[in-house]
Amino acid sequence: MGNALVVRRTRLPQSPTAHRAAQYVRMSTDYQRYSIENQAAVIATYANLHQLSIVRTYRDEGESGLKLKNRAGLIQLLDDVRTGQVDFNHILVYDVSRWGRFQDTDESAHYEYMCKQAGIKVAYCAEQFDNDGTMMSSILKNLKRVMAAEYSRELSAKVHAGASRFARMGFYVGRSGQYGLRRQLVDEKRQPKAVLKNGDRKYFVTDHVRLIPGAADETKIVRWIFEQFLRQQSETAIARDLNRTAVPTSTGRPWNRALIGRILRNENYIGNLLYNRRSFKLRGERQYNPPELWIRSEGCVEATVEQYLFLRARKVIEDRRVDLSEEEMLTRLRRTLMKKGKLSPAIINDTVGLPARQPT
Repeated sequence: MGNALVVRRTRLPQSPTAHRAAQYVRMSTDYQRYSIENQAAVIATYANLHQLSIVRTYRDEGESGLKLKNRAGLIQLLDDVRTGQVDFNHILVYDVSRWGRFQDTDESAHYEYMCKQAGIKVAYCAEQFDNDGTMMSSILKNLKRVMAAEYSRELSAKVHAGASRFARMGFYVGRSGQYGLRRQLVDEKRQPKAVLKNGDRKYFVTDHVRLIPGAADETKIVRWIFEQFLRQQSETAIARDLNRTAVPTSTGRPWNRALIGRILRNENYIGNLLYNRRSFKLRGERQYNPPELWIRSEGCVEATVEQYLFLRARKVIEDRRVDLSEEEMLTRLRRTLMKKGKLSPAIINDTVGLPARQPT
C-alpha cells in the first residue's frame, strides 16, 4: 500500500489539469485508522470514483495538526499554491481533522480559502458531505473543524489528568532524565524492565517510569557541586572547574551557570518528584504555574544528596535573590552588551548580577 503514494511520471495520463489532483496525508500519534496507508487507500478510491489522477503527494508523518509551523508537507503545499507552482486543480485529504486540528477554526478555513482563490478545490474524501460550497456543506465542515479542535482540547485534558495521577504515584513523567539520574522502565508490578536512554519512551500502557540514581561518577559529581556551592563557590566557578577537568555533561555540551543552578534547585536529588511546574498545552507558549498547582511526590526516588545540604543550598540561593527594577536591569544589560559586544541567553546566564533564565 505504501507504493500507492509513489507518483511515477511515466504513468501519468494525458488528461487536462482539471482532472489532476494532489493528495495531502498526515499522521500524528492518533489511531491506526489514520495511518498514511489507510488515508492513501481512501483517497485513491475517491480519486477513482471522481476520475481524478493523483499526480503529487504532500505528507507529514508524526506531526500534530495543532500548528502549521511543524508541518513541512502542508507548508510546501500552500507555498506551491501561493506561487502557482502546481499542475493540479484538486487537493484530496482524508478528512477535516487531517487538514488540521487548529484551535482557531478560522485558521483552517483560511488555508482552504487560499487554495480556493487559486482555483483549487479541497475535497475531504472520508467525510459524508461534498465540499461544494453549499450552505449545508459549509455548516457541516465548520462543525467538523470545531469537533477536530475540541478533540485535541479534550485529549490534552485527559493526558494531563493521567500524567498528574502517575506523578502523585511517584512515577516520572518526562522524556529525558537529569544529570546523575536515569529513567527506569518498570512493569505493572513495579519490577524493573530496562533503563531508558534520552528520547526513549515506554510503549505499553501498563509500564511506567521511575527515576533512579545514575552512574557512580555522576552522583559523585552532583554531591561535589553541592559541597562546592556551600563553600561559597559560585555556579560559574563550579562550571568552569568542571569544564577544565573535562567532566562531561549528560548532553555533551559544556557546563554553564544555568546548568549548575538547575542541579542545585532540583528536588529529584533528595528523593522528590515535581510535576506541573510548567504547562505546554496544545502546542501553545510554555508558562510557569504557581506553586499551589505543583504536584510533589516525596521519597519516591533514592536520594543522591542529603536533605540538609539541599536545604542549605536553597537558603543561600533565596537569601541572595535581589529583585531588580526594570531600569536597573536594563542598565546592567547595557553594561554587559558594551563589554561583550553582544547579548545572548548564554551570556546573560553566565554573567553575575544579571537575572538568569528561570531553571526548569
